[in-house]
Amino acid sequence: MASSKAASSVEKDPQTISETAVDSETDHTRDQIDSCAPKDFGFIPIPRHLRHDPEKPHHFGWTLNIAFGFATMFTAANLYYCQPILSRLTSPNSPYDPKYSLPPVQLSQSFNVDYSAVSRIPTLVQAGYAVGLLLITPLGDLSKRRPLILLLQLLSTSLTIGLALTHSLVAFEVLSFLVGVVTVVPQILLPLAADLAPPARRATVISIVLSGLLLGILGARVLAGIIAEYSSWRVVYYFALGVQVVVLAGSWVVLPDYPRKDIGMGYGGVLWSMARFGVTEPVLVQGCLINIASSGEPYNYSTLVIGLFGLVGIAGVALGPLLGYAVDRLDAWYATLVSIVVGGVFLAVQLGAGGINVAAVVIAAFGYDLARQSLAVSLSTSIFALDPAARSRMNALFILAFFIGQVIGSSVGTLVFVKYGWRAGAALNAGFVGFQIFVLLVRGPHCARYTWFGYEGGAGWKKRKGGGADRSANGVAEDKSIEKDSSIREEENGA
Repeated sequence: MASSKAASSVEKDPQTISETAVDSETDHTRDQIDSCAPKDFGFIPIPRHLRHDPEKPHHFGWTLNIAFGFATMFTAANLYYCQPILSRLTSPNSPYDPKYSLPPVQLSQSFNVDYSAVSRIPTLVQAGYAVGLLLITPLGDLSKRRPLILLLQLLSTSLTIGLALTHSLVAFEVLSFLVGVVTVVPQILLPLAADLAPPARRATVISIVLSGLLLGILGARVLAGIIAEYSSWRVVYYFALGVQVVVLAGSWVVLPDYPRKDIGMGYGGVLWSMARFGVTEPVLVQGCLINIASSGEPYNYSTLVIGLFGLVGIAGVALGPLLGYAVDRLDAWYATLVSIVVGGVFLAVQLGAGGINVAAVVIAAFGYDLARQSLAVSLSTSIFALDPAARSRMNALFILAFFIGQVIGSSVGTLVFVKYGWRAGAALNAGFVGFQIFVLLVRGPHCARYTWFGYEGGAGWKKRKGGGADRSANGVAEDKSIEKDSSIREEENGA
């Protein structure tokens, strides 16, 4: 009897009823917010801590920066897994191509074809990559980057399943081309990192992402070669599939839902604007011309020795963040000049002593790789400062220039080396360095955005602060909203 009375009194307590109603209303409001929350692909809820909040921008710290680097590394590796498994293809006893003297294993044996048939695969991958750079990378300025990146990673993972399982050479070639098309995630992550990074740390952030890109290029060849040496080439793609699943899951967990840019144009306008940038932006054109001439290699040795030099290159990549730290404290023009000159010095070492001792070539390779990495960081920093709303498009043109340079450097460099020897090849690379310096000196530091030739604004070599804090080394004003978000992030870091 007493307990029933107590229960009745609790039920009639107005304060208890009010608190219960408030809790119920709060739960209902939270459910409404969650139901209206942004979703990936329209049905997968985005984790709460990754949703964009203009009042509290995402903190781009070391953890997220390194995550971007790892995602870039394992995604870029997709372009190069195929190269080592083409090296051992046919034999004197092979009915397909008797002029090669190695065992008939790997791709040629699996597909029952000769070397000339499978040798098209790397070209198809690179051709697909060029298509992706031109047609997909600009979408970073048009759409939200998180769903775009997740979609490309999902497509790449699905296509890799086909590469690992197919028994048809035609299917393998088509899939390889498509993998190249969707493997442009690094070139979308790089501008996104530039958007999220505080301006004072932008070069350091870029250098870490670029280090991941270079590690992917170098590491893919080493890993694929080792795996294929002791197992089937299909295991290489099973490995690639596994790491891509990890990258896809990790991206869903850590990638911020950064809002799309309001650029006021459609896809056709985006592509047309890229063509316009290619003839109206002096800093971009200067950077592309320098990038074209930076794609040669400082040595010409056997595949094994070059593979070992790849390990030297991996060691050099580890110093990338230090290079970015230095670039953050220099005017981008001077950082570019120092990078070109240092690269030229190491090329001179290879030119003068490369025929005397292989150590000279190792030193030249290590130093030249460092110089090229520093050059890429300084040029990217200056280009990203031009127009925050167009970073993906400008980056696409910049990387396309490097791609063109690789084609020119490989064809011309190989021709010179075969006809005149390694010293002439090294001299050709030295000539490329001279061309880079000439292009850089034509337009000096601190010039206004649309100045094509000459020198303006003094000769200061440090990155300008104070009254010019909102202007880059090229005299370009940064986007105010991005600057505001970055300043908030820096204040949070200081706290």
